[in-house]
Amino acid sequence: MNGNLAEVIDLPGWSEPDLSAWVAWLKSQLLEDWRPGEWDGGSWLFTGDVDNDKTVAWPCIVDTCPVIHKSRNRRCRSCEDQFQLSGLTEKEFSATTYRPSRNRFSMRASSCTVERDGERCQRELHSKGLCRGHSMRWIKASRAADKRRPFDGTLEEWTRDVAMPLGAWPDCKVAGCPLEQVTLTSGLCRIHYQWWSKHTGAVEVADLDDWIERTTPYLASHQFSLAPLSDIARLEVLYALQQRDLRTRVIQPSPIRPVIKELAGVDCLLTAKPETFSPAGWREVSNRTAMLRDIAWIIERGHDEFTGIKPTDKLIWDMKAVNGPTGHRAGRAGFGTRPVKVDFTLVKQSWLRDALMEWARSTQPDSSRFRRHFEACVLTSTVLHRQPGGGLDPSQVRYADMSLVVEGFRAMTKKDGELFASKHRSDCLSMLHNVLDFGRRAGLLNDLHGTFGRHKSLRIIREESNEDEIGKALPAVVIRQLNAQLDGFGVGFPYRGYAEGDIAAMFQAVYRVLRDTGRRPWEVVSLKRDCLEFAGDDIFLIWNNYKGKRLKRRLPITRDTAEDLQRWVAHREELVTPRQSEKYLFPAISDSGKHPHLTSGYLARAMRQWVQSLDRVDSEGTGRDGLPVPFDKNKVFPYAFRHSYAQRHADANVPIDVLKELMDHKSADTTGRYYKVSLKRKQEAVKKMRLHVVDRHGNPAPMESNRAYEMRAVAVPFGGCTEPSNVKAGGQACPIRFQCAGCGFYRPDPSYLAAIEDQIRDLKADKETALAMDVDEYVIRNLQDQIDSFKKVAANMHEQIEALPENEQEELMESVKVLRKSRAAKGRMMLPLTVIKPGESSA
Repeated sequence: MNGNLAEVIDLPGWSEPDLSAWVAWLKSQLLEDWRPGEWDGGSWLFTGDVDNDKTVAWPCIVDTCPVIHKSRNRRCRSCEDQFQLSGLTEKEFSATTYRPSRNRFSMRASSCTVERDGERCQRELHSKGLCRGHSMRWIKASRAADKRRPFDGTLEEWTRDVAMPLGAWPDCKVAGCPLEQVTLTSGLCRIHYQWWSKHTGAVEVADLDDWIERTTPYLASHQFSLAPLSDIARLEVLYALQQRDLRTRVIQPSPIRPVIKELAGVDCLLTAKPETFSPAGWREVSNRTAMLRDIAWIIERGHDEFTGIKPTDKLIWDMKAVNGPTGHRAGRAGFGTRPVKVDFTLVKQSWLRDALMEWARSTQPDSSRFRRHFEACVLTSTVLHRQPGGGLDPSQVRYADMSLVVEGFRAMTKKDGELFASKHRSDCLSMLHNVLDFGRRAGLLNDLHGTFGRHKSLRIIREESNEDEIGKALPAVVIRQLNAQLDGFGVGFPYRGYAEGDIAAMFQAVYRVLRDTGRRPWEVVSLKRDCLEFAGDDIFLIWNNYKGKRLKRRLPITRDTAEDLQRWVAHREELVTPRQSEKYLFPAISDSGKHPHLTSGYLARAMRQWVQSLDRVDSEGTGRDGLPVPFDKNKVFPYAFRHSYAQRHADANVPIDVLKELMDHKSADTTGRYYKVSLKRKQEAVKKMRLHVVDRHGNPAPMESNRAYEMRAVAVPFGGCTEPSNVKAGGQACPIRFQCAGCGFYRPDPSYLAAIEDQIRDLKADKETALAMDVDEYVIRNLQDQIDSFKKVAANMHEQIEALPENEQEELMESVKVLRKSRAAKGRMMLPLTVIKPGESSA
């Protein structure tokens, strides 16, 4: 770490720190009353309290087991092994008389059973109910060769009548060890004596005291000891842990132990080499790696404070240090706590850089707002730097330079080269003006020319926003495949503190709500436990539109969706959840989290893991080999289900005002885009289909335009009709009573093939019925003629389709699906939902 310290501090003449002053400063910063009942400063030992929700330690769920576990609602390893071997269910295993063996190293051993006149032996149990001393005495007394004190009775009789209680041995000299000494020369218990013997091979008193001071007691999963560290490192690590606790409010002993083991032998963390905090063989992403790096970061920040350097005095800001160890955790205020460094040297003009830095110091914006202001100033600096003089002299910057800067904002692109939305570009330009206005008010930009500022002619016009990125709806066939494989959603996903079955049940419940309600992901994960409202036969989902700032909205839902939610509510009642999640339907991992419920980030990662694990997800079309074309799995994400919900209703011709209320859109223009998507798909389908229209003989009769096709597409059930009076009447005034097969105005196309084939089957059934009724010959002949005519039309269309190239066949069949779906949806709504008027749903 310290190898880069001079560079980080960026001060001339930096020298090695005064360690004595550093130690004195550390001692002055330590919290004397830190974690009472858990931290023992005399023995440098931390023992987590399982009843403290700020300590990551929970008892094994087997009631009679004393072992402490690092995960909530779990069995310890020994009990889990017994459970797996038993072959029983959870409830059956809990009802058994299984009693785990006591771990003799995790607690003080039991006492010897020798007792006389109410006084019991104070020494540790060794074997057969006796301590080591009584055990040796019994062996001697029971030997027949011992003529001095022969004893012919049983062990029980000897224990009762002969043995006398012994006084306790002193505790082991290793700080925090509860076991008694076994040898007075070493002062060690039986366990530490074995460790010492293994360490040295012999007891050398000259080295023993130092070994005792640096040795830990036997540690359980909820304990850690700083004893192995050097004197200075102990203070540094303790300071780092206390500062980390102030920030995160949680202590997790498990990853601290390997960190302490890694740092043993380091004299001082402040002067340690950088590789000390990047051990070889450690995973890049793990709790212990994060812990070690966080300790290094805290020591660096502590040294800055020790030397009187503020985080905002540097040209490179560490945003977590700027915010402070006890800063805002909600993300709504302050700079945020993420370890992100901001390099102000990217703003090359000192006048602009100073104004930006002072603006940040004074206003303390949230991390998102600060980042966007910073990016706006960096872009401005880049544009000015390209000009003669580089914009270094504020008095020389003019209107022409501002024009170039605005052009730079108009051309802002994302990392993939795509142009940012006009709103984003306009907002960034406004943020530049915020910094300039602040600098002028603060007297920092007195030399800046007046023309370098706001102008009505230099602005970015905002285009109509696309609120919901319409067009990303999942096809119905894809959703059906996901539904069929839903059992795998959440299985194996790491959501600490919950059993795998509980995690899967929660994410599957979230999926059903996303699919059936079309709410945004954040609106779903933040649902309250009492989110269902019943009014007679109607059921409503109570939800909050955070984006539109409209709370307690009511959405009519189906009974199936309500029953899915009720099943999860019943399941959730059996879970042990964080206190802050009490009111929420989908609980958070712990009380230390930023949000009191499941977050959309966890949901997105879980869905991505699930979808990528599926063998295949097929799209609607087929490839040249006749097999379904694989669907792009990256297109399955939580927000896509909102698009699917809206597009499903738009395709079903649900009135736009109804869908607007269902989606809770502020403007009908946003809702209307889903109908435009439906119309666009239909127009593309018509454009292909009109070229494949045939007459009643099956001969090609293509339509001249989409408009001509549309005028006849709704006239009759088996194809288009060009008979003027029937078209004018909307298909309700056929002069020959819809005997299309014999009409010269009949114009079918491939999108009607299914209907034609159904009609052929119906006509055949009618013919059989007519024959059974002994009707006149002309009736039978009429039915047979219609059958022959329809067969000819269908056969000719099949031949024409098969004659097309494979890619054109695929496109044509896709158009067939769109048009059939469009016709099937006319005159009906997707769901019989009751819509709440805007004024009634904003209570």
